[in-house]
Amino acid sequence: MQRLMKFRVLWDIHRSRCGFHPALQRLRCQSLSGAGAPRWNDCDTPEEFNFASDVLDYWTQMEKEGKRGPNPALWWVNNQGDEVKWSFREMTDLTRRAANVFTQTCGLQEGDHLALILPRVPEWWLVIMACIRTGIVFMPGTTQMKAKDILYRLQVSKAKGIVTTDTLAPEVDSVASECPALKTKLLVSDHSRKGWLDFRSLIQSESPVHTCIKSKTLDPMAIFFTSGTTGFPKMAKHSHGLALRSFFPSCRKLLQLKTSDVLWCLSDTGWVLAVLGSLLEPWTAGSTVFVHHLPQFDPKVIVQTLFKYPITQCFAAPSVFRMILQQNSTSLRFPTLEHCCTGGEALLPEEQELWRRQTGILLYQAYGQSETGISCGTLRGMKIKPGSMGKAIPPYDIQIIDDKGNILPPNTEGNIGIRIKPTRPIGVFMRYESNPVKTAEVECGDFYNSGDRATIDAEGYFWFLGRADDVINASGYRIGPAEVENALAEHPAVAESAVVSSPDPIRGEVVKAFIVLTPKFLSHDRDQLTKELQQHVKSVTAPYKYPRKVEFVSELPKTITGKIKRSELRKKEFGQM
Repeated sequence: MQRLMKFRVLWDIHRSRCGFHPALQRLRCQSLSGAGAPRWNDCDTPEEFNFASDVLDYWTQMEKEGKRGPNPALWWVNNQGDEVKWSFREMTDLTRRAANVFTQTCGLQEGDHLALILPRVPEWWLVIMACIRTGIVFMPGTTQMKAKDILYRLQVSKAKGIVTTDTLAPEVDSVASECPALKTKLLVSDHSRKGWLDFRSLIQSESPVHTCIKSKTLDPMAIFFTSGTTGFPKMAKHSHGLALRSFFPSCRKLLQLKTSDVLWCLSDTGWVLAVLGSLLEPWTAGSTVFVHHLPQFDPKVIVQTLFKYPITQCFAAPSVFRMILQQNSTSLRFPTLEHCCTGGEALLPEEQELWRRQTGILLYQAYGQSETGISCGTLRGMKIKPGSMGKAIPPYDIQIIDDKGNILPPNTEGNIGIRIKPTRPIGVFMRYESNPVKTAEVECGDFYNSGDRATIDAEGYFWFLGRADDVINASGYRIGPAEVENALAEHPAVAESAVVSSPDPIRGEVVKAFIVLTPKFLSHDRDQLTKELQQHVKSVTAPYKYPRKVEFVSELPKTITGKIKRSELRKKEFGQM
């Protein structure tokens, strides 16, 4: 209890005694003509750029000069009625303290890798901004990971440090001895743990005086792990250019955020969209980032939150909007919501129309990858073509290409390609870290080959068709089949398996496993065995990867060389045979 009270004092958490702020009482923050972050043109590449000093500290100065309204930079809430509200001035102070924790207390240096595995808690924002201030490369990861997932990430990245909660600390401790590069373990918790540093206490005791590094625009900033068809996830390494791109006029047209906006992005903190939608995009515009802890996804809580708080914009995966529509609410006319954007998976035209009818708000689509950030979308106010994910967002030159990098004509199926030659545009990842072979594989002529299939119409709108490989996209989570197959292979009942996507009315796609049993388990009860295998996968890898559907088969379709023909199984699932 004493630690909890200290946490509340440090973070200025308060429990509202008079209920939450009514949504109709909007935050008052007029747009001031004199306020506006410095801008670059779409094709500019300044030699130096640092989001902490060029953006966060800029808005701090605007607050000091009275040129920004009173609404917070970060507004965090949970189901218990706790709230944290930090201004940009407070964010600057706390992130400078956190930067000193990393460099002075932990001895981390510019270029070191830091694993960040936190849920939606305020410290997630502090860690990222402190890393940017110091040049430490942050590596977000979902809290659904298990020891095996964490071990792989720590080993392949040679991470010097990790920040996580007491829920995952035991998983880290179980593999730490196999990670010789790991020197620092920071805990975000109300409790202490042997061998771990107390992040909150250290921030409280550290100095707020810190000089931000002068980072080059093309210096490394972040690594995002992205799943592929085979093997383990790759490390997509990004420079500070990913943050700079949020400044570009064309990119700011996607959401057209103002300082008076309150943006709620519901992405998992392990994905690139969380960094973009819950940090870079809103803070570039001086907007408020709204966060609900949401330890478990609950559409009822999401609906209640949209009614209770003055949220003006919402960014989430299509599955979130589907689940909201399925709630038995008397009304979905949210009083302050003005704009909604979605991405991460396919959205059906009828779903867009149903959302418009129920809420009175248009639902815009965007598209991107861990390697590219948001690369195309239907800009706010632009004509919506139901089912289309919009147009290319400069400075990206996006074309539909064949497997040799040749540009295909309109209405022809091909690969989504982003031109990277002769000049690699700001925002495209630097490389797959420590994997030059995979980096070379996605270079196709003058283009980066996304591996996603689509068409483009005569007006420049893109129409997503699916993955060229076997990656499964379930509720915005990218899942490599090999990750699930490897987990299944550890169970004695599984002789071999093949994992593919399967259609689902809520999630769009779910994981389905076709399993050939070992002789010893052929007589076992299939329903019970299905539950046992599902639980097994949940126990050895991130639970979101478990197969929601299981089918036992006598054999798997294979090529003459013995490779599993996943495409045949996938076509069967989607009724294409």
